[in-house]
Order: sequence, then C-alpha cells, then structure tokens
Amino acid sequence: QVQLVESGGGLVQPGGSLRLSCAASGSIGSIRAMGWYRQAPGKQRELVAVITSGDSTNYAPSVKGRFSISSDNAKNTVSLQMNSLKPEDTAVYYCNAQGQYHLEEYEYWGQGTQVTVSS
Repeated sequence: QVQLVESGGGLVQPGGSLRLSCAASGSIGSIRAMGWYRQAPGKQRELVAVITSGDSTNYAPSVKGRFSISSDNAKNTVSLQMNSLKPEDTAVYYCNAQGQYHLEEYEYWGQGTQVTVSS
C-alpha cells in the first residue's frame, strides 16, 4: 500500500496563487510518475500535470504557463505551484502516484484537496 497525503488547498481570489504538496509513504518501491488531477462538480476527473522520475513533465493546455509541477525523488514528494488562478480552476485536486513494488505495478490516489477560486 502507498499512502498519499495532500496539503495546500484553500480559497483564493482570481489572479492569486496556491501551492499544493503531496507526500508518498508506505510500500513505494520505484515511483515512475506522480501527478495532479482535478475534478469539478459535474465533470470528469482530468489531468492537470504529471512529472516522471526522469523529470519529464506534461500539462493540460488549460494550465500551461500558469501551473508548475516539481518533485523531490529522494523525499517522494510532488508539488504543484498554481499562479494566475481562474474561477474555472475550482475543483478537488487529487494527487496520483504510479510505480512498481516487487515487480507489481500500482497506481494510488490521494484523498483530494479542495481549491476554490472566487472573489
């Protein structure tokens, strides 16, 4: 089992910034990628950003240039710096980890953290 603990969500005004963090612990083995997804009310969960163990990154077009993902492989943490936030960024943000432990592939999700962008 891998536990993912998220922090950093909250309420922010349009144009503001927030930083989300996620720490992985447990039977981690080798993490291949960590990322952030989000789900707004009535919508499907969507990819926000992902970073691989080799530091390759991928962003949703809607956040490119505003959000930045980073990781600390030694600490098994991933962070998402969100700038120039818009009301449409309001959603529950979920941390995701994919990897391998004892030759078995895994994928785990955090419990989610609410981000609300509103004046």
